[in-house]
Amino acid sequence: MNLTINGNNENIEKDKLTVSELLKLKDVEMPEMVSVELNGEILDRDKYDTTELKDSDVIEFLYFMGGGGN
Repeated sequence: MNLTINGNNENIEKDKLTVSELLKLKDVEMPEMVSVELNGEILDRDKYDTTELKDSDVIEFLYFMGGGGN
C-alpha cells in the first residue's frame, strides 16, 4: 500500500495495517507521546489499534514538546 508519512511517499509491503502497527513498523520512539493525523483529522489515541489504513492515506506523526520560558 502507498502512504504519505510526514510528507514522504512510502510503499508499505502489507495489505492490512493499523495505526498502532504503523507506529511500531516505523520504530516511533515513545508512541504514547505522539499524536497521529490521518487525512487531515487528529485521530483519537484509543482508535489507533482499530483504525486500518488504506492505500493513499496521508499520515502525520505530531510530536508536542514542552518548554519555552526564560
